[in-house]
Amino acid sequence: MTERDVPERFLDGYARILTEAAATGRRLTREEIESRRALGEQAADAGWGLRACVTAHLAATREAWPRTPGAADSALATVQQAVDAFAEGYERAQRQAVRQEEAARREFIDDLLYGRSDLGRLAERAERFGLRLAHAHAVAVAEGPVAYAEGSGVPRRVEQALLSRFGNRNVLLTTKDGRLLCIAPGQESEVLPYFAKQAHAATDGGRVAIGRPQPGPGGVVQSYEEALNALELAERLDLDDPVLYAADLLVYPVLTRDRQAMADLVANTLGPLAEARGGARPLLDTLAVYFDSGCVAAETARRLSLSVRAVTYRLERVHRLTGADPADPNHRYMLQTAVIGARLLDWPDKEL
Repeated sequence: MTERDVPERFLDGYARILTEAAATGRRLTREEIESRRALGEQAADAGWGLRACVTAHLAATREAWPRTPGAADSALATVQQAVDAFAEGYERAQRQAVRQEEAARREFIDDLLYGRSDLGRLAERAERFGLRLAHAHAVAVAEGPVAYAEGSGVPRRVEQALLSRFGNRNVLLTTKDGRLLCIAPGQESEVLPYFAKQAHAATDGGRVAIGRPQPGPGGVVQSYEEALNALELAERLDLDDPVLYAADLLVYPVLTRDRQAMADLVANTLGPLAEARGGARPLLDTLAVYFDSGCVAAETARRLSLSVRAVTYRLERVHRLTGADPADPNHRYMLQTAVIGARLLDWPDKEL
């Protein structure tokens, strides 16, 4: 935009102030400064760019520049005060607009994830943020070493990376409960893995869980809950993967759906390990690493910083106490399922 594009109402009184202040050498009054701030706010609210507004002030300055010798210093001081006050008001309006936008986005996310609005109204509001709730969506949730805050450095860097890679593809990035959320259309299969990569890199660590694409307004909630459950499972199972896919972890909700049955399996299968010297924990940890290592004793020993002989002894001890041989394929599935159940139920640290 050029200075001619900016309406004269945003320069109201500027020429008079410049002429009077330059002639007398006085500074702007409090009322005059406040009037410049108010005009700056109005210009921002009307959508005019700050650069165009400053250019318009400079053009008006040239027209009203004093012809009196020695008035230049006073005129420049007046221009500085007036433009500074105008820019302050402009920036204040922009900050307020950003806060309102952030508040509206947080309110929308809360209503979307907790179902506090009727679906018709929710769908209308969703379009403002680029979401079409009639379609399938998937949600990724990132946890970092510290809580994420709306507008902080990490969310801004991740958002910029997404925009640079994909442009505007109806992707919503926001924060919730100290986590970073990315909601993307289900058919955009590249967006969430890229988000996960950027979020992990931006925090030099952290973990991201990606829910499955789910249809309809309730699909966002379902995918979000899947991602949260995946993060919780990763914490309880000590999973090392920086990126978790809910689709790959579906077996765990199935295993824990009947908690009492799982508790019975753990108690009946692994309960005898409590009789071992040192309790059940060392043998249980050995079993967990043994299964994670593909049932290879040498790899288990390396991961536990033990000798292969010590690992073999522990596995034999498990066999003697439980009657189930970890090396026997017929016993292995029951033992491994019980080990997973113990981790999910936090046994033996907690009573079953």
